Amino acid sequence: MSEIVITKSPPLCGNIICSGSKNAALPILAATILTKGKNIIQNVPRLTDTENMLEILTALGGVCNININTVEVDFTDCREYSASYELMNTFRGSFFLAAPILSRMGRARISMPGGCPIGNRPIDLHLKGFAAMGAEIENGHGYVDLYCEKLKGAKIYLDFPSVGATENLIMAAVMAEGETIIENAAAEPEITDLANFLIKQGAKIHGAGSDTIKIFGVKCLEPVTYSVISDRIEAGTFMSAFAITGGHGKIENVNPVHLKPVTAKLREMGAYVDEHRNYINIDASKKLSSANIKTLPFPGFPTDMQAQFSALLCETEGSGIIVETVFENRFLHIGELNRMGANIRIDGRSSYIEGNKHLSGANVCAMDLRGGASLVLAGLCADGETRITGANHIKRGYENLCGKLRSIGANIFLE
Repeated sequence: MSEIVITKSPPLCGNIICSGSKNAALPILAATILTKGKNIIQNVPRLTDTENMLEILTALGGVCNININTVEVDFTDCREYSASYELMNTFRGSFFLAAPILSRMGRARISMPGGCPIGNRPIDLHLKGFAAMGAEIENGHGYVDLYCEKLKGAKIYLDFPSVGATENLIMAAVMAEGETIIENAAAEPEITDLANFLIKQGAKIHGAGSDTIKIFGVKCLEPVTYSVISDRIEAGTFMSAFAITGGHGKIENVNPVHLKPVTAKLREMGAYVDEHRNYINIDASKKLSSANIKTLPFPGFPTDMQAQFSALLCETEGSGIIVETVFENRFLHIGELNRMGANIRIDGRSSYIEGNKHLSGANVCAMDLRGGASLVLAGLCADGETRITGANHIKRGYENLCGKLRSIGANIFLE
């Protein structure tokens, strides 16, 4: 298994370009099942998760061709309602396939989702919505079987604004009979991106990005060419990399609106952040002060940036508190940061982080995607050498992370 090796880096400096959003690309790729014909999806990041999704789409009957970051998916022929357990259990994004397969085939057999062990992410909200739309559901050993003759529009209230459930129910509703209303829907930018893709295909969706989404079912969708939005979490990770090393630079191919909670917190800590239409300048050459953070659904501070800021707060003046409200098991990286010299105490869903710590390189293990990113950030400012095992987790969500960081001065390599 590959390792990431880092030695203490100088303040990072230069321009870095963000890739397309993993969390937007996965449901959009799944939604190609809904159309008979060839969709061309641009700005798709080359990641383990997107490669796994394309392998599953191929197993279902899609013809997939990849040219750098452009993917052609032709679902003129959808032959299967299920892919192998081994394929579908590799990552949580496979459950996005439930709605489009069910809508197209009248039956879907989906394995229970895998992914990072960051906490309980039940699929009950997905299933509750499918049932309201007329689907019959059978739970097997590791699988969920879904059946319906034709999905029908319904009024669905989500007990929690789940991103995955919102996206799955949008895909289920676009060709259902009648009107579907999703209340207490999630509002993340990736949901709006999925809706914009489907609208371009001919779907009738109103209110994506708000807490109430209305969808009027149509008879068919037409294939299109579409470009995925940039990855706000990758951008936030690069902003954190500049900040933790006291560097400055420019992050391109970003939407600053998607990064407002991260930008606001960095400014509060003393960084200079200058926003433009599709890029951000950051200067963190002055010593940053600590901050308190509480993760929340969008537009609050993203849970996917909590681990990166855990590392950053170790290097700031003063002590900070991070309260994790979204996932209950998202502090797996804390023990590894403490191994590097951090002083972080966990109490329930809160972590108490002492700043002004001089981190030291160590052998550490990435146990999930964003936790792995936090160890990379810590390694950039730690004395000596840091070796990170579990790099496979990081490859799930960052395209060429080591190469991009090297381009702005980081001493980082993949072995």
